Amino acid sequence: MAHENLSREQQIEGSSDRAFGFVFAVVFVIVAAWPLISGGRPRWWAAGIAAAFALVALLRPGLLARPNRWWMKLGLLLGAIVSPIALGVLFYGVFTPIGAFMRLAGKDPLRLARDASAPSYWRGREPPGPPPDSMERQF
Repeated sequence: MAHENLSREQQIEGSSDRAFGFVFAVVFVIVAAWPLISGGRPRWWAAGIAAAFALVALLRPGLLARPNRWWMKLGLLLGAIVSPIALGVLFYGVFTPIGAFMRLAGKDPLRLARDASAPSYWRGREPPGPPPDSMERQF
């Protein structure tokens, strides 16, 4: 069973069409200007696309509604695919080996090992915590 209900209808509110156009204009300006860092020539095709995005965002942002919606759906799809993979790699690639190594080394930092001869698992606090009266009316 999945941890997330992906079949539900999601009402995600994306950015405005104008903001979408400006963001893409900035991205294409960066693509156009990137070769200038190493002394190369600018990419004029990217500058043209940036200008087109900026003009459409300024004059007719409604034309960007469909591409904005597609972009949001692509982001949701990539998030649904990449997040479980990244978390799985993190868990099985980092936490599981660390836990296995600590178990082999005999470490128990959370003191979870059972001790049948212990009268209690309570751990005293040194120095003692705040008085119980201070817990009344916390908010």
